[in-house]
Amino acid sequence: MINLFIGIVVIIATIGIYLVAVNVHHKYNYPFTAPVIISTIIVIVILLACKLPYDTYMIGGRWINELLGPAVVALAYPLYVNRKTLLKLGTPILVGSLFGSIGGLVTGIILSKLVGLSDFITYSLLPKNVTTAVAMDIAETTGGGTSLAAVFVMIAGIGGVSISSLVFKVFRVRHSLAKGLGLGSASHAIGTASAMEDNQLAGSIGSIAMILSAVLVSIMTPWMIQLLM
Repeated sequence: MINLFIGIVVIIATIGIYLVAVNVHHKYNYPFTAPVIISTIIVIVILLACKLPYDTYMIGGRWINELLGPAVVALAYPLYVNRKTLLKLGTPILVGSLFGSIGGLVTGIILSKLVGLSDFITYSLLPKNVTTAVAMDIAETTGGGTSLAAVFVMIAGIGGVSISSLVFKVFRVRHSLAKGLGLGSASHAIGTASAMEDNQLAGSIGSIAMILSAVLVSIMTPWMIQLLM
């Protein structure tokens, strides 16, 4: 019974925190005020201040986590709405996702070597640009750590969204195709959600890029390790 009460409180509190973060982002529209960043920080601060274990929070948090599946499925709606445009853009989306996946893997290996990271950390780092579940499987298969992979995925997602506006401004990226491809292939679901805020077409392209990147990175990671490590 106590677990049910804790779960309900956690769910209500998490939703409330996220709504506050959304309002803050609407009022102060900066990259670092993205709702996922603010809400994550608030939850961490509350857990630390109240000395609540993460396992206690996940009594309710796991139910929110279960909604990730339906949320991803819901992304199919904008894909359907923009299906004709997406079919016309099929080739550039595929090519962009391919180069985005290659770029993410190559830069990960090069930067790891430059700073002298161990192979274990490098293998955990490589699938950072794909969604958490896929990244954890890739890391486990190649000899990395699943927990570390999940952390790197979060850093890539939040980091990508945080600097995306600056990158788009500096390189004068205005087209929905480029924005969707960049965010979807570099920052997975978090990036796709950010692209969806920009416009529905960018979000749809981001969804496809996210899916293609997960498949491509799964296939290419072992090859890249053999080739460059």
